[in-house]
Order: sequence, then C-alpha cells, then structure tokens
Amino acid sequence: MTNNSYTPDTVTDVVLIGAGIMSATLGVMLKELQPDLTIEIFERLDVMAAESSDAMNNAGTGHSAFCELNYTPQLQDGTVDISKAIKIAEQFEVSKEFWSFLIDKKIIASPRSFINAVPHMSFVWGDENVSYLRKRFEALSKHHFFADMAYSEDTKQLLDWIPLVMEGRDPNEKVSANRMDLGTDVNFGALTNSLFNYLKQQPGVNLHLSHEVRGVDRDKKDGSWRLRVKDLKGGTKRKLKAKFVFVGAGGGALHLLQKSNIPESRGFGGFPVSGQWLVCHNPQVIERHQAKVYGKASVGSPPMSVPHLDTRMINGKKALLFGPYAGFSTRFLKNGSLLDLFTSIKPGNIFPMIKAGIDNIPLTKYLIGQVTQSQEDRVAALRDYFPNVKGEDWDLDIAGQRVQVIKKDPKRGGVLEFGTEVVAAADGSIAALLGASPGASTAVSIMVQLIERCFKAQAQTPEWKEKLKGMIPSYGQSLAKNAALANETRERTSKALQLA
Repeated sequence: MTNNSYTPDTVTDVVLIGAGIMSATLGVMLKELQPDLTIEIFERLDVMAAESSDAMNNAGTGHSAFCELNYTPQLQDGTVDISKAIKIAEQFEVSKEFWSFLIDKKIIASPRSFINAVPHMSFVWGDENVSYLRKRFEALSKHHFFADMAYSEDTKQLLDWIPLVMEGRDPNEKVSANRMDLGTDVNFGALTNSLFNYLKQQPGVNLHLSHEVRGVDRDKKDGSWRLRVKDLKGGTKRKLKAKFVFVGAGGGALHLLQKSNIPESRGFGGFPVSGQWLVCHNPQVIERHQAKVYGKASVGSPPMSVPHLDTRMINGKKALLFGPYAGFSTRFLKNGSLLDLFTSIKPGNIFPMIKAGIDNIPLTKYLIGQVTQSQEDRVAALRDYFPNVKGEDWDLDIAGQRVQVIKKDPKRGGVLEFGTEVVAAADGSIAALLGASPGASTAVSIMVQLIERCFKAQAQTPEWKEKLKGMIPSYGQSLAKNAALANETRERTSKALQLA
C-alpha cells in the first residue's frame, strides 16, 4: 500500500526507515499501544526484509545462547562467564512471548510460517576444547534457562544425535557436544513480511517500497524532523515531517544517523562484514541432519562467522546450510556503494575509526583471506563438521551484509563492538539501531527498551503498561531471576508457538 498524498507540511506521528524485522516489530508494538498513530514506512528496495532479515541473509537461529560459544567466553582463571548467555536467553524468551501474542491475536495465522523446533548443539574436538565445553555445560546447567541441556563425550550418543558430523571421523579423536531440544529455527524474513502485511491493513499506516530517505533534518521551529524522500522507480522527490523517526535501515542506518546531526551520533563509525553460505542441494543429505550445530570461531574472526552446520526451514522446505564465511567489502548494504565506508568517516569519528582499524588489522586480514577462498577451501572447512562431505552437493550463496559498531572509548580511543546499540536523541524524537548479532532474535527486547526511552511519558502511563504486559506477560519482571515464572512462560509460549 502506498499513499503519495503527503506534502512538505504533512506531519506524521512516526516514520520507520527500513522494512526489516526491527521496524516491523516496532511498528506493530506502537500501533497496539496507540491505535490512532499515523505511521509512514520507507524501504529503498522493492521488497520487504531483503537486506538483512531474509532467511538467506540472517543466521536464522533463534539466538538463545544454547549453542553459540562466543556468548560464553572462558576467562583467564579457567572459569566460563555465562552472564551474556543468560541475558540473551532471557531476551529470546521475551521475543517468544511477543510472537505468542501475535498468534493469539491472529496477527499471524500460523507459527509454523516462521518458527520451528530444531535442536541447538555445540560441537568441539581436541582436549582443550572438550575441557572448555564441559566447564561451559557445568556452568550453564546450574541456571534454570539451561537446566534441560544435555552433554556427552560418548561417540555412540553423538552418532545418534548428529550422524553426518560423526560418520567418517577418527574414532580416537576426543570430541564432545551439548544439546538443547528447546532450540528453534526462525525465518525472520517470513516473520517480517507477516508483520508488515498486517501493518499495511491498519488505518493510518502506509508502506512505501522503492523509496529512499535521502535527508533527515531537525525543524528548529517545532522540533519535528524533515525528511527528504526519493521514489527510486518514479524518480519523484517528496518531503514530509515526522514527530518521531526510527532508523532501522541495517547498514544504511549510520549514514542517516550522521545526517541527523544529533550530538549523540558523534564518534560512531562502522566496520562492514559480508557473508556467504554453502547450501546443500542433495535431499538425502539434508534429510539426515536435524540440528543447528555450532563450533568455535577461528581466532580473529567476527562472531557472525561462527561456523555452523545448520538445519533450516525456508519457505516450508527443509534446507541445510554451512557457514557463514565472512568477507570484507566497503559497502554498508548488499546493494550499497563501494564508497559507503569512506563517506561514513567524519571529523567526529575519524580518530575512533583509525584506532579501531589499527587494533583490528588481524581481523581485516582474516576477512580478506575469507574473500579469496576457493570452493575447495570452503569445502575443507565444512569437512571439519561433515567428514564425508562431497563438494558437488553444495553451492555457494550470498548472505547478508553487516556493519559492526565502532565507538569512542575513553581508554583505547576507539573500539569495534559486535553487538547492537540504540543511539537516540536526548528528547527521544529520533533513534537508530546500529550493529548486528544477535539482532533479530532480540528485536522485541530492543524495541521495548526503545519505547521506554523514546516514548518515556506514555510508557509510564497505566494504559501503556497494561498493553505492554498484554503483549509480553513477563513485562516488568525478570525471567532470569524467577525460575518459576520462566518455566511457566516457556510452557505457555511453547504451546502457542507449537514448539512442544
């Protein structure tokens, strides 16, 4: 649905830039909280969710820290830090609460359209790694989020769990794995499309595809935001005003945030990371694997490149992927410009970017090395997880483009971070989401925090609090600290999402 009737003097309540999972989640939440809000959504591509949220551009893992080893680092004293894993697991439980609400309200017809039960596993080999995974299991299993986790070093058990991973492996090799049957596979592209299809049907909501926001400026008279938008197909240019702007444009968010000139944007930079998958096209191989098996990332690699042999459900059909193989490009978007990195350098962020660049030269070399890999090199990496792999069963496919956050640091000058960060104006009138992993899986928690920050007065009213609790029954309580509430919540959401 596209409405071109707005004028330069038109003031809409909310503008969402980017038709990905973040904008979709925020749009639905705001419309539930205040049904009379007017919302304009702009997407530069001609389809929704095509840049980062689509199934092939996203890891697809319901990131709940069951299998991702980079969320549980081993400290110098040998202990395993599980604090980040607990936080991410809690955020994913909140996402499942909101998705269950969407099913109950019939905003989405069927949970199977976007979420399916797939066991999550971690798999390692070698004495040192096996020792680490055992310590990780011992630490995690003490917390109620991970109480159902299973662990084994028995090759017969592992052969039953993951036959492709174990067949053809040296029987004398020390191996171990942990497993959570509560794991999920999430098609965030399908979820995003369902949410936007719902939003398009709501009064006061307009979705504009093939429209690029070229400018974001503060109106000094009334404090609203003036946006300059170009119709990329028709060539026409338009202007409008917005009371609130959310920049959820993936890799394009940094440039738009910089154009806003809010003081909070100064010092932020971006480091682009691309990705590729090996995709299996042999049905017999695909059918024999039923798990998301994560290993340890190579030294110096970014978290988004943690290797995994990954069962997916894409468009209702079972698929098997391995990767992602990371790479380097100066583009901030898959369809962006090679100048994106260079045009993002400003006087306020040049020092943090230079400092972070110097500190991460090994990472840059690693990424460039990944780009120059041959098909044989990629299959050799897959062979660590699938010893009997046949290269002819796998094709290379392009994954998404990510821009990792670079920010000022008082001690180091500038640091490269691998999480997500919401940057908002002091008055809450504009906010942008920077960064990547775990991103989509924690979108609900991130957007709740954004609402509390940018719609502070409304969020404190009994009406909004009641509605937030309707969408997320645990709202205002800690699932991480309340085992009974967490278990009750999981039981309810597993039933609603047909995961049990």
